[in-house]
Amino acid sequence: MKAYVLHNIAPITDKPLHDEDVDKPTPQAGEVLIRVRACGVCRTDLHVIEGELDPEKSTFPIIPGHQIVGEVVKLDEEQALTPTLSQRERGLKIGDRVGVAWLHGTCQQCRYCTTGKENLCDSARFTGWTEHGGYAEYVVAPADFVYSLPSALDDFQVAPLLCAGIIGYRCLRQCGIENWAGARLGLYGFGAAGHIAIQIAKARGADVYVCTRDRDRHQKLAEELGAAWVGGTVEQPPVPLDASIIFAPAGEIIPLALAALDKGGSLVLGGIHMSPTPPLEYALLYHERVIRSVANNTREDGREFLAEAAQAGITTHIERFPLDQVNEALIALKHDAIKGAAVLEVG
Repeated sequence: MKAYVLHNIAPITDKPLHDEDVDKPTPQAGEVLIRVRACGVCRTDLHVIEGELDPEKSTFPIIPGHQIVGEVVKLDEEQALTPTLSQRERGLKIGDRVGVAWLHGTCQQCRYCTTGKENLCDSARFTGWTEHGGYAEYVVAPADFVYSLPSALDDFQVAPLLCAGIIGYRCLRQCGIENWAGARLGLYGFGAAGHIAIQIAKARGADVYVCTRDRDRHQKLAEELGAAWVGGTVEQPPVPLDASIIFAPAGEIIPLALAALDKGGSLVLGGIHMSPTPPLEYALLYHERVIRSVANNTREDGREFLAEAAQAGITTHIERFPLDQVNEALIALKHDAIKGAAVLEVG
């Protein structure tokens, strides 16, 4: 099968993903084989390629990509004869359209997995980082970690929901807002995750204030999606905020975002990687302001988000790239040249 493979960490401007003919994977016990139709391009892919994630966990060579939409084409023989409880509950079968996200699998036995915190599992595996991902014609994934997808969105529109959408949803959950009606939410950075999170927040009744660079793409899209106010990254919103989410991987934003919070407000850091954080004055944290990080997601996050996204009529703004332009898509993402989300046309 055709795949784009990363052999070594390198700057994306070196175009390190190479077109190769590799063996089509075979589903092992508990896995399904999926023919990939579309795969979203995520900033986390850049962190994998450029070595900004834990190098001890990195697997090379690796096929990146973790916002995968495809069709189940094969179950392993045991599943075909004796479906698991999860498969029976979801009716997973050959021909189903499914999604594969960042969290590829967990041990399902540790204290995190057994208490609803599988996103923190020490043995977690990750699609496109420790396990081969969707920059390829086929991928395998554990049957219990794939998602049924809402029918209202086509393959390309639904792909960004599988990471940008799910992680934005978990960020909203971590904001600590109990009554969203009239709540004031700030978003710093307005790429794939931001443009989905604003739609969920507004559907819940919140007013959203967006701080982001790039007037022609990101600020304009925020206005189109109904932001209450839009300004540059370092501008202060006109009102104190109940909570904010930083999607941009820029630690220097943290003091600015804290300064914009009301008393008791929460600041959620939505990135898997962030540049160094500058020293913080205690006055920025005083009055019970809180900083939280978000690590990965649980399957419950994914299922709840996809259901709410379908109910709220979430749409995604995408730019499509053929698979053979994956390096170019990632370069555009690195330079904030994507309005919304980038998605690869695979099959």
